[in-house]
Amino acid sequence: MRKFLKFVFIIALSFGFVGCAEKYTELYNLSPEEWYEQIIADIKAGDHENADKHYISMASEHVASPLLEQILLILAQAHADAEEYILSNHYLDEYIKKYGDNGDKTEFAQYLKIKANFDSFAQPNRNQKLMEDSIREIEKFLYAYPNTKFRPLIDTMLIKFKLAVYYLDMSIYDLYMRTGRETSAKIYKEKLDTSSLKDANLLEPNLPWYRSMFE
Repeated sequence: MRKFLKFVFIIALSFGFVGCAEKYTELYNLSPEEWYEQIIADIKAGDHENADKHYISMASEHVASPLLEQILLILAQAHADAEEYILSNHYLDEYIKKYGDNGDKTEFAQYLKIKANFDSFAQPNRNQKLMEDSIREIEKFLYAYPNTKFRPLIDTMLIKFKLAVYYLDMSIYDLYMRTGRETSAKIYKEKLDTSSLKDANLLEPNLPWYRSMFE
């Protein structure tokens, strides 16, 4: 019995080593189609790290492959879906750099970057710089593409960002008043009074009880 268990253990260990070897075996000299299929398989398996590595290999081996254009957008979306927005924007920047001569392609990629920033904005009382940067990016986008087909979506994002900034300024003003910091409170009161949203009927963001304790 002990010999049998020892044999089973050795077999299991061997399969473990084989599995690890297969997982970490570096791929090379694949056709563009094979690299494409491998990256798609990585993404479906949720293995974004290997998808990134395989893209680098694909781009190195097949610089002029037309499949690179599509795979860049796929990787950008995959990272956005995984809430890895910095990596998503990295791929979109690379897409614009390589394929941005076409106005429609640049417009689409810039829209995806704005959407990635919007999707990353999950906490209404935080990320003030992200909100302000996103407002500037949206305004630049609308200036560059005044007739964009994404206008309804972009306008909605812009309004929500501006409302979030206004609500944050209100919260900071209230905090300064409660803590007796009247000079600082006056600065935010002026911002609120000069805002185009001062007469808006705002609904405060709903916060879970465990977060509202710290906001």
